[in-house]
Amino acid sequence: MIKIGLLKEGKIPPDNRVALIPSQCKWLVKNNSDIQIKVQSSENRCFSDEEYRRAGIEVIDDLSDCSILLGIKEVPVSQLLKHKTYLFFSHTRKKQVYNQRLLQTIIENKCTLIDYECMEHEDGQRIIGFGFFAGIVGAHNGMMAYGQRTGSFKLERVYKQKDFKELIHCYFGLKVPNIKIAVTGSGRVAHGILEVMNLMGIIEVEKEEYLSRDFAYPVYVQLKGSDLYAHKENGSYSREDFHEHPENYVCLFQNYVSQTDILMNGVYWDVNVPRLFSLQAVSASDFRIQVIADITDDSNGSVPINLGDQTIENPVYGVDRHSFIKTPPFQPGSVDVIAVGNLPNELPRDASKYFGEQLIKFVLDDLFTGQSDILERATIVKQGHLTPRFEYLRDYAEGKTGVTGINNNL
Repeated sequence: MIKIGLLKEGKIPPDNRVALIPSQCKWLVKNNSDIQIKVQSSENRCFSDEEYRRAGIEVIDDLSDCSILLGIKEVPVSQLLKHKTYLFFSHTRKKQVYNQRLLQTIIENKCTLIDYECMEHEDGQRIIGFGFFAGIVGAHNGMMAYGQRTGSFKLERVYKQKDFKELIHCYFGLKVPNIKIAVTGSGRVAHGILEVMNLMGIIEVEKEEYLSRDFAYPVYVQLKGSDLYAHKENGSYSREDFHEHPENYVCLFQNYVSQTDILMNGVYWDVNVPRLFSLQAVSASDFRIQVIADITDDSNGSVPINLGDQTIENPVYGVDRHSFIKTPPFQPGSVDVIAVGNLPNELPRDASKYFGEQLIKFVLDDLFTGQSDILERATIVKQGHLTPRFEYLRDYAEGKTGVTGINNNL
């Protein structure tokens, strides 16, 4: 019998998402006689304890008899159980400073850590995540901030809506002025952004048109990797080469800063990837951008004026264009930034349902029956030992090297 436990989220601020919703748990147990699922009681989870009980799933406080534990965000160090297999977003693959002790404790406790963020197809395409709903919420919040800043329209807050279907009603009759929006990226986050753009009736245009003319209606352009980056020597773009050697590329987004009112940022970033623009560009007279929704949310990352996270309740801050100091939002001489690390929490039931579907489709069968290539590539620690693919984390795990402050919106 394989015993699976759904963890109560312990990270602060609390996360209300879950890896499997009640109906998915019920389906798994019904269709797999050798699987038992238990749910750790939680007051914050978007699906109540009672909803799980109605689905026939046991709700308890102690998951120590479960061998596989599924969470979402990082498990607090004090709550890690020895010799367990954990699946969650650990935020350790980039040597993030705030999770160094987490990885060390996982190794000390002889645990196995399988990271959702590392589950990829052979071509590097992510398999599972919350990016689509991060894109939806981030795009909505970016438009909301622009409406507040300019007084041109008003949008309701996402987290006050029951679900995505209810959110769509906010867009009926919405009149967006003739603005230009740049959407960066091509993954799940970008797909979520595009969903909102299309629901709001904002028209997609080609980049040549976007750069050369104004429009009598709101428009957006989607800028993918080949639109954003070029090799320093020959001006070409290869996705594989870019991800292996991003330091050999320059960013082309500077061409768009004088033509863009809102930036919806959904690009992947790490410390070697060139930023979308420089700090100096923000002070220039032709920097037109008034609002930046940094949805992938890397502090001081692809958006150099991302000064750190805000909360769901208070998502917007300003950045002075000359001193680069954080200000209250919607001030003259500032750029408004939306940077929230848990955007999908604003639509937690939809996001959890989608996540669970991907988990069932691509991961759980392999997890139950034995190792697969996907799971092997996503296993950072196995029974207390770093796996060969993540041996580069050795110094980080032993406290011998510098670490980063990167934070991804997942």
